Amino acid sequence: MDRHWLISWTTYGSRVAGDEDGFVSNVYALDGGPEVRHNAPGTDCSADMPLLESYVRDNMLDEPYYLVQPQAETLIAQYLQTCGIRKFELCAASVMYNHTHILVGVPGDPDPHHLRELFKSWATRALKPNWPLPKSGRYWTAKGSVRKKEGDAVGSSVIYVARLQPKPLAAYVGERWCPLVAQYDTKASVDA
Repeated sequence: MDRHWLISWTTYGSRVAGDEDGFVSNVYALDGGPEVRHNAPGTDCSADMPLLESYVRDNMLDEPYYLVQPQAETLIAQYLQTCGIRKFELCAASVMYNHTHILVGVPGDPDPHHLRELFKSWATRALKPNWPLPKSGRYWTAKGSVRKKEGDAVGSSVIYVARLQPKPLAAYVGERWCPLVAQYDTKASVDA
């Protein structure tokens, strides 16, 4: 594969701008300058802006949407199917109650935002037959995150997605990455 992308998105309303637990969205710079987005790897994201959070929640179209295990399993199956059809490599995936992560290898250099929207649209199609759209008309928040991974960061991202997520409802590790994950699991059990 020519490129690897860590793609993430949240469920509708589960994390909003202003949230005390952190969020990635444009905010005004403290010095009054142009809007900024605090999303650089290894740095803190924006957090705890109660007035912004209140404004966003007051203007939501519906209650937050949360996933359950059968939905998570459906999503993993859809990610695998999408990758199979597109000739992508699904390195790792995890689905939590309020967000999902996919680490995918792709040929060439496609637009990563298009990749994210591709996966989100097929995820929606996979859920709709058994779980109707909520009143908001969407399962997901707009946009999400796309981060290019190269070199050792690919393996680190497999571990991040497959082993470091809080209480996954469903997870997947590609066959090529199973030895790396097994090595991580062995080291983690020795260190515990």
